[in-house]
Amino acid sequence: MTDADPPALHCRGIRVTYGEVTALADLEIAFARGAIHAVVGQNGAGKTTFARVAAGLVRPDAGSLAIDGHALRLGRVAGARAAGVELVHQSFALPPSFTVAEALEFGAGAGIGVYSRRRLLQRCRERLAALDLDVDPRRRIRDLPVEVQQGVEIARALVTDARLLILDEPTAVLPPAGIEALFERIRRLKRHGVTVILILHKLREVMAVADTISVLRGGRLVAGPVPCDQADERRIAELIVGQSAAGSVSADDARALVGAAPVRGAAARDTSASAALDSHESVLELADVSTAKDPEEPPLDRVSLLVRPGEIVGVAGVQGNGQRTLVQAIAGLAGITGGDIHLGGTRVSRLSPVSRRALGLRVIPFERNSEGLSLTSALWENWSVRELLQKPLFSFVDPSALRLRCDEALRTWGVRYASATQNAGALSGGNAQKVILAREIDEDARLIVAAQPARGLDIGATAFVWSALREAAGRGCGVLLISSDLDELFDISHRLVVMLSGRVVAEFVPPYDIGAVGRAMTGASM
Repeated sequence: MTDADPPALHCRGIRVTYGEVTALADLEIAFARGAIHAVVGQNGAGKTTFARVAAGLVRPDAGSLAIDGHALRLGRVAGARAAGVELVHQSFALPPSFTVAEALEFGAGAGIGVYSRRRLLQRCRERLAALDLDVDPRRRIRDLPVEVQQGVEIARALVTDARLLILDEPTAVLPPAGIEALFERIRRLKRHGVTVILILHKLREVMAVADTISVLRGGRLVAGPVPCDQADERRIAELIVGQSAAGSVSADDARALVGAAPVRGAAARDTSASAALDSHESVLELADVSTAKDPEEPPLDRVSLLVRPGEIVGVAGVQGNGQRTLVQAIAGLAGITGGDIHLGGTRVSRLSPVSRRALGLRVIPFERNSEGLSLTSALWENWSVRELLQKPLFSFVDPSALRLRCDEALRTWGVRYASATQNAGALSGGNAQKVILAREIDEDARLIVAAQPARGLDIGATAFVWSALREAAGRGCGVLLISSDLDELFDISHRLVVMLSGRVVAEFVPPYDIGAVGRAMTGASM
């Protein structure tokens, strides 16, 4: 690209408001063609709204947008796609029951006509080969590993010959090997002239793949696009959170703000961990637990697991190896066919989820929108579940008092919202996750089962989550942390177990050996 070339995307004065909340405030930004651009910022900074405006999903209140120098009619998905803009959402959108070939043809928006299955499969193989994706076009989307699903999502976006590809939090669900494979696909797209805009949270990932970085805060551009080789990571972190990053979190968490390599097993130095490892008590004990077959994940197969008071136990594994079933079994949502589960010494194998909660169990689920929140209910109603479940049947409920307490909790967690009466579905993904965290991490918790608790959170909120889990452990609460982020697990876990095909296949203590953990995750020889 030369200086005379128009930018791939040029936003002028883009403004988007939702009631009293301003999502984008007169945004002015331009992205050069044929490069990889990263957009970072806290939850609620306007990143996803910006992406949705560019893709035609949101019509702004004011402003204009141009693609390759040509004005784009705003608020029209068909117009954006015709101009070469495609958006891959953080939550996968392809129909799970479709085959890969059907999903790509569906994404192409083909009309009525006569189809040849042979030609359909051939077109699909060509599209997959362009991204170096080795997958059978006849396989169902739901049967694919998560990193392959994402590759197919990108292939779907490219079937319309997209020239501007926007990826919203593309690394959130990927294991480390999947992230590198994704980055290589992105570099390949750049070599073929596609402009890529990445919405990311981890600065380490930004520096690994992007050419430029831009920072949004409060819906405004506060920095960028700045060439990544000229960017100061500490300064970028400060711009994201709006204050000195190091001054607001612990030393270990400050390293996370800039994506620095964590100290392997740093949490193991905590005094709470030493006491936990010497304790003969447990807040959670699974003894040879097995579950029935599940259509989406392998069942648990004689899983034994122990979490002591004050201990953070990490669970590593490639997604889809029984982690979800493990959480459901502990929460009382998956029936067990063998073995026993104890919470704080009480056998709970046949107790209801409400009864387990009364014993101090708290769960941060994998899927915030379908398992953690009612998107059509008010924020105070979602948060108040913590209190309502503990009240006797037919007891008096004071909604105004609950709204006040909800407001206090949400402000403490830094949730960006207009009113406690607004529906949860109006929040950004990261802010929705914070509502769940504000509800589940309380002083009465004895065991917190946290499934991907920092997924979709900005760097400041991620540090807040780590700090909250450490503080809970310091109070004697046990924590079971399930994450696909090995850096997160290594940094915060006192012990680490690995799940493979529904079984616990290995256990590690600090200092962690990433090679050994990786081999256990993939079933390679130890």
